[in-house]
Amino acid sequence: MPAAARRSALPAAIAERLRLPLIAAPMLRVSGVDLVTAVCRSGAIGAFPTANARSVEELDSWLLRIERGVADNERPAAPHCPNLIIRQPRFKDDLACLVRHKVEMVITSVGSPAAAIAPLHDVGCLVFADIASLRHAEKAIEAGVDGLILLSAGAGGQTGWVNPFAFVRAVRAMFDGPIVLAGGVSDGVSLAAARVLGCDLAYMGTRFIATRESMASDAYRQMLVDSTLDDVLLTRAFTGLAASMLRPSIIAAGLDPANLDESVSEARAREKFGGKNSTEGPRRWIEVWSAGHSVSGVRAVGSVVDLIDEIAGQYDAAFDGNGA
Repeated sequence: MPAAARRSALPAAIAERLRLPLIAAPMLRVSGVDLVTAVCRSGAIGAFPTANARSVEELDSWLLRIERGVADNERPAAPHCPNLIIRQPRFKDDLACLVRHKVEMVITSVGSPAAAIAPLHDVGCLVFADIASLRHAEKAIEAGVDGLILLSAGAGGQTGWVNPFAFVRAVRAMFDGPIVLAGGVSDGVSLAAARVLGCDLAYMGTRFIATRESMASDAYRQMLVDSTLDDVLLTRAFTGLAASMLRPSIIAAGLDPANLDESVSEARAREKFGGKNSTEGPRRWIEVWSAGHSVSGVRAVGSVVDLIDEIAGQYDAAFDGNGA
């Protein structure tokens, strides 16, 4: 691997524990204890939304189980990384739980990270913020984040719109801390490309949904295997924000992908599709599923260990000049 590709803005205490510069992205109703633990034991960073735990007490239990699950690893496990959604009712309680556990890394999303930074920094935690524009990047840097996650076109779930090549280079010109590319990373070759582009890490979400350790249903996993990037629809209908959703799941839920309400507000989308309290439509994330453009890389359901082995082989081959 070229020396330039090895340089990283990550602290050595984290970088030295990584087999791959990879985060298994935090995914609503998909990322849980088993997935995160398997990813961390295999040498990549395992992330999960704190909202996936049904209560603060369950979040505390999840963190304990992950900590115990990686304790006996043959080599020091990669960090686990909770995703703290700022604009959600449990924000303060979830933040306090993460502080008590002294987690190493946290990803903030859907709102300004400012309120989370000081408490997390006090326990030595690195704070990464989701951003979808240069203005978001400027605000996050001003707030004092340690790293930036660039939501680019093609990310699964709530996504960005910017071309990843242009986005990374523009942000790298203003920020010398860790940058994470989110959107369209489907294998070790695209992971290597992200490193050459100037990123320290990349997100990979969709391919981890199709692992046996995820919380996804068998039907969801199989739909990913059967789908290509042409089956991913960018729509605001289910969240009020731009999101990449699987067209076949929309059809299976009895809706017409060509006739969705693209003017819906976040509050109205929550009322219609937001889970147990939804009154009119199928439940988002439960009956209508998301996927990124990288879904074309999902060819089978397998284990986390096998997936990371496959990605690592492709990653090394890409830098050896044999990747394609």
